[in-house]
Amino acid sequence: MNRQRALAVTAAGAIATALSLAAGAAPASAEILDAKAEEARAELTGNVSEALISELQDTFGLTEAEAYDRLAVEDVAADLLEEVPADLDESYAGLWVSEEADEIFVATTDAADTTGLRAEGATPVLVEHDLATLEDAAAAVAPISMDGYYGNYVDVVNNTLVIEAADTATAAGLIEAAGIDPSLVTVDTAAEAPQTYFVRGGDAYIVENSWRCSVGFSVRQGSTPGFVTAGHCGSAGDQVTSGEAAPGTFRNSVFPSADRAWVAVGSGEQLLDDVNMYSGTRDVANATQAAVGSSICRSGSTTGWRCGTVQAFNQTVNYAEGSVFGMTRTNVCAEPGDSGGSFISGNSAQGMTSGGSGNCSSGGTTFFQPIGPALSAWGLTLVTT
Repeated sequence: MNRQRALAVTAAGAIATALSLAAGAAPASAEILDAKAEEARAELTGNVSEALISELQDTFGLTEAEAYDRLAVEDVAADLLEEVPADLDESYAGLWVSEEADEIFVATTDAADTTGLRAEGATPVLVEHDLATLEDAAAAVAPISMDGYYGNYVDVVNNTLVIEAADTATAAGLIEAAGIDPSLVTVDTAAEAPQTYFVRGGDAYIVENSWRCSVGFSVRQGSTPGFVTAGHCGSAGDQVTSGEAAPGTFRNSVFPSADRAWVAVGSGEQLLDDVNMYSGTRDVANATQAAVGSSICRSGSTTGWRCGTVQAFNQTVNYAEGSVFGMTRTNVCAEPGDSGGSFISGNSAQGMTSGGSGNCSSGGTTFFQPIGPALSAWGLTLVTT
């Protein structure tokens, strides 16, 4: 694939204290990435739906060949996301796909890691703070309740903890209360107060004949069929009384702190292994986590099928109902009525729509509950192709 190579500090938008290690060694990293991507592309050819390729072309302005190139690099990034953190351990500071999806960056605090990272096809970036330090700071801030504090997340691209607040005074008070180093923090006062998307999403269902939400993904607990959705859609024991989904009962639900639930349906109900795209369906093959920068789409009954990219993991979101932790941040738009619906990257299930800010006219930010914690907490198995 053709690539426009640049220093990592420019291409990734890293903070001024970050030092690119790509200079002089990027061709070697790029050649290895190209080889891995070509292998991934060969596996994708013939196994990717025309709808997915068309969607990537429309969302990112790509040709068909460029859409395949993007998917191939994202597949390589997903593999590295499973391997690199354990390999680097304490020096690891994050991984992301470039905006053009032609480069994979890995941040580290140890220059000795660079040779190994280049050998994996990644472009190393030397930064000041390791990921564990930033996540510890995020954990110290997360449980504090304060008017005007909307949430926080670790921005691996810029090697900083972002605190979203109404003003700098609120953020300063939060930093002091948490007892964290201010140098770790960037304050975002342009953020809006988030809200949960409550009414409809994906395939709609009605709870207690009163309100609507949407199916996330089909799952089973042993032989019991059901689906995962957002926790704020219902409490344990609430009944799904009608809608496009089969009738059932909320077996488990967590909100706030997290935003996940699962609904058990009748033993004779059919579970589909796909997601409603509103112009067709998308098969679900697995639940492999997509890297920051990867393409991702969301299904919801209010705004239909919308796409964008993953921006950050482990977002803390302060809703009016309480704080939720461990959300994934995206720039996919959503509106009230899209709650609980599916977030999917390629054919990999990612999570269930929680809430956010903005709308699909002017753009916005949407958070989703990763599907992994729901599957592991309740012994659920994702229904796949």
